[in-house]
Amino acid sequence: MTIREANITDIKDLHEIRMAVKENVLNNPALVTPHDYQRYLTTEGKGWLIEAGDRVAGFAIVDMPNRNVWALFVHPHFEGLGVGKALMEALLEWYFTQTNEPLWLSTGPGTRAEEFYRRTGWTETGITKGGETRFEMTIEAWTAMQPK
Repeated sequence: MTIREANITDIKDLHEIRMAVKENVLNNPALVTPHDYQRYLTTEGKGWLIEAGDRVAGFAIVDMPNRNVWALFVHPHFEGLGVGKALMEALLEWYFTQTNEPLWLSTGPGTRAEEFYRRTGWTETGITKGGETRFEMTIEAWTAMQPK
């Protein structure tokens, strides 16, 4: 598996993964448009993907204006193989070279994703208006987790 920066030619593959997930299902695909992906990949953020052969196994995108993880999704066929962790590490490594501001994300309560974020050092900071668990990562917490 290889990781690389995502670009606009990858949008179809990214959206296919987004629609294939078993948790945090996007019930209305019209809520996430190709324009949204393009905006975050070109002007308002940055994204990464992991390829396994000729397939995209997962992707992550950071939203810089809002300082949050806009997306981190792994195709169900590639769960449990370290794809999510590798994407998160790439995202955080890049993000904290751009700013010292905390990064946040949210996910459904009681999900495997919620447990993943706890295991990977994110701090729970509350519940969003939509009822999701909100997490935050600071540069201090990220730095403390790095091998010495």
